[in-house]
Amino acid sequence: MIRTILGGLALALFAAPWATAQTMDAGKTEYMVACASCHGESGKGQGPMAEVLSIETPSLTGLSKAHDGKFPFQEVFMIVDGRTGVRGHGGPMPIWGERYKATAEPITGPYGSELIVRGRILSLVLYLESIQE
Repeated sequence: MIRTILGGLALALFAAPWATAQTMDAGKTEYMVACASCHGESGKGQGPMAEVLSIETPSLTGLSKAHDGKFPFQEVFMIVDGRTGVRGHGGPMPIWGERYKATAEPITGPYGSELIVRGRILSLVLYLESIQE
């Protein structure tokens, strides 16, 4: 029994860096597809669409600095999701939770799609945390 537990623990410790790196890659890909056109590849708010928007596109690299050095993980997650009632941008930003759900639901059904939605948003928010200055 103890061997099984130790073996599982060793496997988890070995796989954790790989899983984190894979999550970051997924988050960066998600960012480049869904966010970079407005917020820019660097996250500083200088994407190609920024100049045609009616509001100023904020930099996403100073979120931690604006919150006393602590990345506002839950707040960012809720803003990106958009389905929780937090309208952080006053409405101009797309509600990514609904968009992701619409693409996943035909494949996975309503319950599986929720897991996919949360996974995509989690990857994106972890990536945003990694680009803080």
